[in-house]
Amino acid sequence: MSAAHGKRRPMNPDSITPSMPPARAREIAASFDLRALPADFLANPYPVYAALRETEPIRLMPDGSYFLTRYADLVTVYRDAQTFSSDKHVEFGPKYGESSPLFEHHTTSLVFNDPPLHTRVRRLIMGALTRRAIAEMEPGLVRLVDQLLDSIEAKGGGDLIEDFASAIPVEIIGNLLDVPHADRGPLRDWSLAILGALEPVVSPEQHTLGNRSVTEMLEYLRTLVAQRRRQPGDPERDVLTRLIQGEATGDKLSEVELLQNCIFLLNAGHETTTNLIGNGLLALQEHPQTRTDLLETLRMQDKDAAAQETTLTLAVDEMLRFESSNQLGNRRALKPTSVGGVDLPAGTLVTLCIGAANRDPAQFDRPEMMDLTRENNRHLAFGFGIHQCAGLSLARLEGRIAIGRFLQRFPLYQLSESPTRGGRARFRGFLKAPFVTR
Repeated sequence: MSAAHGKRRPMNPDSITPSMPPARAREIAASFDLRALPADFLANPYPVYAALRETEPIRLMPDGSYFLTRYADLVTVYRDAQTFSSDKHVEFGPKYGESSPLFEHHTTSLVFNDPPLHTRVRRLIMGALTRRAIAEMEPGLVRLVDQLLDSIEAKGGGDLIEDFASAIPVEIIGNLLDVPHADRGPLRDWSLAILGALEPVVSPEQHTLGNRSVTEMLEYLRTLVAQRRRQPGDPERDVLTRLIQGEATGDKLSEVELLQNCIFLLNAGHETTTNLIGNGLLALQEHPQTRTDLLETLRMQDKDAAAQETTLTLAVDEMLRFESSNQLGNRRALKPTSVGGVDLPAGTLVTLCIGAANRDPAQFDRPEMMDLTRENNRHLAFGFGIHQCAGLSLARLEGRIAIGRFLQRFPLYQLSESPTRGGRARFRGFLKAPFVTR
């Protein structure tokens, strides 16, 4: 252990997620507005979500939209893609300006579109994310994780986010698109800026940085696409080559669709998986008995790789339920409808609170408890229906390998300073989390 790390004292895990008095949760819920969220909500939104579920599960917001917090209501909306649109032209025009890079990107990417564009892009991506292709990624992922752990061990610690969680998806998604290693440096900053612009309130500085990041990413991708057209990769494994070549039937993406969905892939596979790994390891720090139980189970299964895989897969899904990487989704009603007994006129915007639904006691037993053995865990962290995350199997693999190998290498890891949260409502995660290995 280095001298610098040796001088740090382990941090009290109780200070990771501050508690919120019930009266304060009810106070925030009574005037809840995504455009004016207090700092204590961003630090711990779950008491407020519980208060909303109990008092106003389908809350009319000050801007005329509705905020949904019950599991059953979210599933109703997710299932009805004919009524509830994912297209964001109406919302994002006033937010970004219709001629802005952010507007073009977010209205062209897979996640914010309806069929037929959504169907075409998703089919192309899923063709390169088959079960076999993902299984073939595992040895390379193990090598990457072990290299990161070797570096951390040599220093006696580091930062859970910067030195570990964020380094893994950048490499995996970079490999999927075959981005040269020398070019991967800016990817995380571009991703944080572009996805940060999806927050309910965007400052002028965030707006400027987001637009600049889209522009810089497009400039880079045009060069990469031109190189790949000249020298195609294996379309069974190289998502970029598959997107360029299109379907055998001749169905191809336009240049704008191609470039913007490459940005989407780089971003979507990055921040959410970073949050999955970081949130999971910090949740175990915060719940020491749960961590002890998991370590003991893995120790007992030391000679049974299949049993360890099952244990870690259950654990990862519970971490996703308990602290969802993506907390909010949005839809727009294309025609008059009703949800949970509330009538919604055509054009109504609804916010789907994944973080609240994943702790709904009507769906989950003891939802405020992190139970890593929870089975039949139908959480909504990956969405549901036609827009369910295309990379969910890859994300589970990354989470299982990263968290499992980290725990087995550093079972006594401790935070050495208070972690820094991302301070966002939509994407919940941490920016920094310094730690020592023992």
